[in-house]
Parts: sequence; C-alpha cells; structure tokens
Amino acid sequence: MIRLGLRLSLSSGREAAARLALIVVGVAAGVAVLLATLSLFNAFQATDGRPCWECVTGSAPSGWALDATADGALWNYHEDFYAGRTIKRLDAAALGTRAPVVPGLSRMPSPGQYYASPALAALLDSAPREELAARFPGTRTGLIGDAALSGPDELVIVVGQTPDQVAAMPGARQVDTVSAVSTMPAADDSADVYRFGFGVAAVGLIVPLLVLVGTATRLAAARRETRFAAIRLVGATTRQINVLATVDAALGGLAGALAGLAIFQLVRPAVAGVRITGARFFPELVAPHAWQYAAVLGGVPVVAACAALWSLRRVRISPLGVARKTAASPPRAWRMIPLLAGLGMFAGPVYRNGKPDDPLAVVALALVMAGLMLAGPWLTMAAARLAARLTRGGVTLLAARRLAADPNTAFRSVSGLVLAVFVGTTIAALVPAVVAGQQRVAGGTLNDVLGARFDGPGVSGLSPRAGTELLDRLHARPGVDVLPIYARADMERVPPRPDGPPPAPYAVECAGLARFPVLGRCPVNIDGRNTRAVAGNFARIVGADNPLTIDRLLPLAGPASPPASTDGLDLAAVLITTRDPATLERLRTLLSGYTVEAPMTFAEVAEVRADLYVRAENVALAMVGLTLVAGACGLVVAAAGGLVERRQPFTLLRLAGTPTRTLAAVVLLESALPLVLAAVLAAGSGFGVAEPLIDALAMRSASIAMPGPVYFASLGGGLAASLLVILTTLPLLRRMTTPDNARFE
Repeated sequence: MIRLGLRLSLSSGREAAARLALIVVGVAAGVAVLLATLSLFNAFQATDGRPCWECVTGSAPSGWALDATADGALWNYHEDFYAGRTIKRLDAAALGTRAPVVPGLSRMPSPGQYYASPALAALLDSAPREELAARFPGTRTGLIGDAALSGPDELVIVVGQTPDQVAAMPGARQVDTVSAVSTMPAADDSADVYRFGFGVAAVGLIVPLLVLVGTATRLAAARRETRFAAIRLVGATTRQINVLATVDAALGGLAGALAGLAIFQLVRPAVAGVRITGARFFPELVAPHAWQYAAVLGGVPVVAACAALWSLRRVRISPLGVARKTAASPPRAWRMIPLLAGLGMFAGPVYRNGKPDDPLAVVALALVMAGLMLAGPWLTMAAARLAARLTRGGVTLLAARRLAADPNTAFRSVSGLVLAVFVGTTIAALVPAVVAGQQRVAGGTLNDVLGARFDGPGVSGLSPRAGTELLDRLHARPGVDVLPIYARADMERVPPRPDGPPPAPYAVECAGLARFPVLGRCPVNIDGRNTRAVAGNFARIVGADNPLTIDRLLPLAGPASPPASTDGLDLAAVLITTRDPATLERLRTLLSGYTVEAPMTFAEVAEVRADLYVRAENVALAMVGLTLVAGACGLVVAAAGGLVERRQPFTLLRLAGTPTRTLAAVVLLESALPLVLAAVLAAGSGFGVAEPLIDALAMRSASIAMPGPVYFASLGGGLAASLLVILTTLPLLRRMTTPDNARFE
C-alpha cells in the first residue's frame, strides 16, 4: 500500500503533479518563515544568556581603606551617551593578581589604557576628539571580543584606572572573584518584553502555518474523496485508504519541509541582518538548533498526514459517504457575542477608575481573540449575502453564492491572519501615542535641555569651589544657558508645616530660572522686587527617567515658593540648553569629569524609553509581516485547490459562454472578500482595545495616534501582495477549463 500510495502521488498525471507542486510550495514557504523566527529567537536567547559583566555585584567601598594585601578589583559600571547611542563603560582597577577579567579580554587594562569594542573603536576614529575620545583617559590597547558583546554594533569600553580613582567614583564595587561574573546571565530590563513578543509571534505564526499546511495537504480533497471512495468500493479497507492518504500527504509535507529548509539557508544572511532588538545579532547565532531542524522535518509530515486523514472522514464512514454529503448549517449570529463582550469589557470595567484590572483584562483579551475567530465565518456569510443583494453582476453573484454556501471554508484560509493583525494593530496604536506623549512633555520646551546630577547617596553635590569652577566653564561657552540647582544645607533646621507641603530640599536663583519659564516663576515681594532665590524640589526633573511624569511636577516654582539663599551651597545639578549638537557633545564631555552618570537631554531620555516600545512594536510588526506571508501562501494554495476541485463546473460555465475573465474575477473576489474582511475586523478590534488603554493611562501629553508608516506598509503591503499572488493562479484557470479538455471522470 505504501508503494501504491507513492505511485498514485507521483504517477497520476499532470493534475496530481500540479497538486504535489502546490503542496511543496505552500509548505516550504511556511517552514522557511518558521525557521527564520526560530533562528532569531535562538540568537536572542543566546545573547540574553551570555555572562553579564555589566550586572556584577560586590561590596561597596564606602569607608573602605585600600589594603595592599587585598585581592580582586574595583569596578564602576555606568553608561555614557553620544549622538543618540548608548555607550557601556566600565572603569576597573586591579587590587591583586586574581583580579576578575571581563569575558572577551585576555587581561584587564592597566591604568592609562583602555579596550574598546570594534564599533566604538570605529566611532572614536571618526568623531572629533573633544566630542567623544576626550571622555576616556589613556590609550587604546586592543579590541573587546565577542564574548562581552550582545552584537557587532554594541558600543563598549573598559578603562583602566588606579584603585584610588575608582574608589572615588559613586557606585564603585569591589569584585572578588571571576565567578561573580561568569555565573550570572545577562540581565536586560527589556528581556521580558522580547520574550513576550516572541511568544506572541510564535502563537501568531503557528496558527497560520497550521492552516497553511492543512490547506495545502487538503488540496483537491473532494476529488480525492471520490477516488478513494471508488477504491473502497472495489474492496479496499479503511486502514488501506488511511495508508494511501497518509503516504500522499506525508510525501508532500516532507518534500515541502526539505524545500523550506533549503530556502531558509538561502535567506539566512538577510535574516541575520534583521534588527529585532534594535541591533544586529552575531550572524553565527542566527540559526535553529539541531533538534529544531529535526522537529520541523518530522512534525510537518505528521501534521500533513493528520490533516489529510481528517479530510477523508466521510470515506471512512462509508464508501457512499461522499455521494451522501449534505450542506453544512450556516453560522449563527451568536458568534458575535464573545467579540462584543470582550470589546465592551475593555471600554468599561477593565479600566475602572482609570486603573486596569488584570484578571478582567485577561478575560477580555481572551474573549476578543476567541470572538475574532468565531465571528469571522458569520461576517463572511453576511457580507456575501449583502453583496449579492446589492449588486446585479454575474461575477458578484457567483462569488457571493459560493461564499454564503460555505463561509467556514472561505474564512478558514485567512483565519491565521486575524490574531496577528489584531495584536499588531493594538501595539502599533499604543506605541505612537506613548512616544508622542513623551516627546511633547512641557509642550516640547524641555526637549533640548541637558540635565546633569552631582548629588547621590551620602553626597550632596559638588563643593562650592568645584561648583563655581564648573559654572564658570559653562558660562564661558557662547549660546549656552545654565540653571544651577543647589542642595540646601539647612534642611534639618527647617520645621515641616503640618498644613503644607514638605520642606523643599533644593534652591535655584531666580535669574537662572527666568531662562526656563516652563519650570515656574519666582514670586514678587510686597515692595515689588523679585525674590533672589527660591526653594523647591527642582532636582526631581533632572533624574526623572519617565518624561511623562514631568508634566505632573510642573510648575516647580510659583507664588507660594519660599525664598532661599544659595550662598555656600553645594551644586546638586544643572540644567543646560544649547541648540548646537556639536556644543552639546562637548558639554557632555566636560561634565563627564564631574559626574559618573551620563548627562542626557529630556529628548534623549524619552528616546531611550521609546526605543524599548518601538523595538517591541517592531517584533509585533515583523510578526504581522511574516504571518501575512504565510497567509498569502495559504490563500494561493486554497485558491489553486478550489480551482482543481471546481474544474468541472468552471469548464461547463466556459462551454456555456462565460468569458474567462469573468471566471477569473469570481476567483479573485472569493479570495479577496474574506481577506479584506478579516483584516478590517482584526484592525478595528485592535483599535477598540488600544483606545481605552490610552485613556486609562491619563497622560496629559498623550492621545490616541495613528500607527506609523511601517504598520501600514506591513499591513497594506501584505494584503496587496496576497492579492497579487492570487493572480498567479489565474493562468491555471485558463488551462484547466479549455473546452477541448472537457472530459471528466
């Protein structure tokens, strides 16, 4: 029976060969997409699991006396910033012979030396020295190896210092052993976001890929049912028919899996260049594991065989089951209830009092996703009936009657797209709103303002002498406005007012505050003179890592601000504004000698936070694009299969005088209507979920925003490509319905 099954698959004429070729093409496309997704996830996992020298812990050297017999090293890790890119910097000083070494280095740099990553070395050579290289003392000794990097584009530097220099840096730690570095995986705050994104991508891809494999292996199911029923009538058993169907489907699935593996090897260099996390992975990491190759090669034929067996369930009941089949009952309107209930929950009880209720949100999301799959067939049937009622053309009538007669089959070929488009639309609607809200903080007036803090745990800031020196150097630069923020030394002597706000720990001079009116204004004295300085919590905005919260703090000064004096106070922070990008980088280089944390503008802070959201959005949009590719392949396979199954009626229609272009229009409309309907339904539901969430965030500067051009390019381009690919099946229609070949079994 196995040999007979192979012979029926390979030597049954051009129709069987065309069917096998379509199965191979459809399965190959799905397998290539799946392998590409697995390879990117493997690269992400390998990168995220590398030894994390950045997050090494140790004891704080506060109050610690340098001991010549001590071992280990002093490390101070922090991040710098240049032209919108983050630079990871580690200042290290060895305390003994067993000092830990960063992975990727054979030894740590000595004082006056540093190692740089290849990308940073190239940047140091190209950027003006006073804007970047002047921040790093010493000479370059070599390059950092791949073991310490997350990708070829990462900017990393390891600077050698003396123990006294590192111990004086805020946040320095004593690291005793190498194991403190080597046993800890890389900790990335965005790792969970990406795992969620890849998980959603896996769910979004598996559904259309299963639909694609099932649709491909069920090509010409009606004609195969008839043929297998005839074999049953001449004495074949149910088990023998199952063997024939299994061999036929498994052969196409295995050939398609092998072809997909070959296609993936061809496109793998392009996949390695995809920046899912905002940066490239090392190319050697972008590859599926051996067990994943084996699972795909073994699992796809099994899925194909199961789909083929399911399609022959009527033949297993009786050889006459094919002749006695009846029309399925039409879907009912109750299928809309879960979708409407889920959207209603998002608009109401999920965000009660502006705060999301997690259990209700999960239930509502599950209802929406299940409702999309349930409502699709009913909406397809309703749209088909409406089209038939409103139009009088033969094309619409033929297509609408077929869609209305079997809406489940019509929607099944595009059902895999629904969840992907829904998730992609929800994220693509949220991210632009949040990003735009962060960029419009304080009406955008603070975007170019550079903030630098000098205070920290146990440190009130720069001494009056050092602060005066820094301010003189800043004021000497043309086109630069500065607002010094001083730490009040008399806070312990200020009694709190029981009916008022807590005492303000910082003070600013009114002359400097006037250059930043968005922060507030000094009150006017009774005699009409302006106050010289006022107290307030001004340093809160300098260290704010979420620009959306700044609007809630403003204004920081007003008529109720108490007067203060800045004489003899430590300089806690500064706000600086300049319009020249080169001057901005020179100021950052200057401030690097006074502060450990990299000074950043408010726009840069917003950009860093927005980068995480945009990268998560890119994962979702990549998922939508890949799913649309798989969906397009499924549509082609379904359209070609429909042509094979309807060869006889289409040929008879052509013999009766129906033009070929009319039949082609019928096929195109039958494929386009469910596709467009599914996309509109999913996108509308995505906006329905996103808008209540934007309102619940209660961001003063954020409002509902349309997705960016990448979303419309992914969705619109994918739909257009799907329709264009369907057109490739139309030449098959002309050849199959030639009147000279009007002979049927």
